[in-house]
Amino acid sequence: MRYNLSRKKRNQNMSQLMGVLLNGIAQLEYDRTRTLPDHQAAYLEKMDRKMDEGILIDGETVANPDTGQRAQFVAANLVHAIKANDEQKAAAMCTYLADRMSDLKQVKIVEGEDGVSIDLVFDEDYVKQTAVAFPTLN
Repeated sequence: MRYNLSRKKRNQNMSQLMGVLLNGIAQLEYDRTRTLPDHQAAYLEKMDRKMDEGILIDGETVANPDTGQRAQFVAANLVHAIKANDEQKAAAMCTYLADRMSDLKQVKIVEGEDGVSIDLVFDEDYVKQTAVAFPTLN
């Protein structure tokens, strides 16, 4: 997997909505205006404690992962959860990224012939996608 974690221009206004897109199509949205329930906050703490023990990124063990490395690890697990239709795990991974990286606006996942790339976007607001209904042609 390829990751892009570059933080271009930082916007001081924290985006309230974070989106996860797969090949340009919204898969998940996280609304930061909603209060995180206690049991979900506890789960995120548990994730952090487990990652404190070390994580595997691109086949290499990282003993003391920093925030960026944790984000890579969680984003990769998010991709796997989306592909496996594991909604609970995908929601947990999305929540972790939105909660731990408050300036993250989008997670753009692109599947191509050469694999999967994940771009964590900090400088481009997520805009809700809207379905457009077209009239049927006779």
